[in-house]
Amino acid sequence: MRRIAFAGVIASLAIIPTGAAVRLSQSGLGCTDWPKCTAASLVASGASGDPLIHRWVEFGNRMVTALIFVVAIAVFVAAWGFRDGAGTGRGGRRKDLVWLASAQPAGIAAQAVIGGIVVLTKLSPFWVSLHYLATLPVLAAAVALHVRCTEGTGPATPLVQPLVRLVARALVAVTSLMMVAGTLVTGTGPLAGAGDVPRYHFLSLTAVTQLHADIGWVLGTLAVMLALIIHLTDAPPRAARLSWIVLGLIGLQGAIGYAQYFSHLPAGLVWVHVANTALIWIAVLRLNFALRDRGHVGAPEAAPAPAMST
Repeated sequence: MRRIAFAGVIASLAIIPTGAAVRLSQSGLGCTDWPKCTAASLVASGASGDPLIHRWVEFGNRMVTALIFVVAIAVFVAAWGFRDGAGTGRGGRRKDLVWLASAQPAGIAAQAVIGGIVVLTKLSPFWVSLHYLATLPVLAAAVALHVRCTEGTGPATPLVQPLVRLVARALVAVTSLMMVAGTLVTGTGPLAGAGDVPRYHFLSLTAVTQLHADIGWVLGTLAVMLALIIHLTDAPPRAARLSWIVLGLIGLQGAIGYAQYFSHLPAGLVWVHVANTALIWIAVLRLNFALRDRGHVGAPEAAPAPAMST
């Protein structure tokens, strides 16, 4: 189950860099129709007004999404068939795993619909932003499933002090906000998916980029604070390792962000910047999960105490 759940994490993660490749290669309108590529063809053939390479990049992303959906179905089937016989003498279905697994095919199907709206609205920046942001809960559900399938069903027991948990949750919130701001930057700038498509106009590119950078500094400050208080308190070693991984990924993200800004947004570097957001999201979530314990899957329940004799 853990291996299959990990495949679900990889599949859900793959949506982000493949989708970014479509947008940053200016292939967003390579296929002008949905669910077919063009009005006359299901695949990337015929004329769409864009170069053939753009059609195949966009159509290839659709094929990757179909493959990811198959993986998501396999994850759901595995979770449905998983049995935990802890202390019962027989298997019991884990409803928590079923619900988490169901989020993956449901989320990817929703992603496909949003992708269709993106195409039909000729890359409306709102729908393009939503198309990216909708991957975050799907990936979060995949990460949670991977963690939960090796845990018991007992109540979560905190392993750290309340301040550590508070900062860790704030890190999740600010990471989400940073990703929202990132979509505003891309939707305002020159890499909006194609040459002649709508952009956001409520802020200048300089202003929205500054906003994104300011949120990044807040995020980095929180990451430093969390790593320090985890190191200074009696936190599990795994949480300490994850805190340094989170800090390293956020530091790398900042360096890439400034490099792409001063080099005038080369598409390849922007792609690395977007792809790294998926790793940050996973690491931040895993860090939060490492701060509590639910026991181990399949662990026998404690035997009842013998009755006292009178």
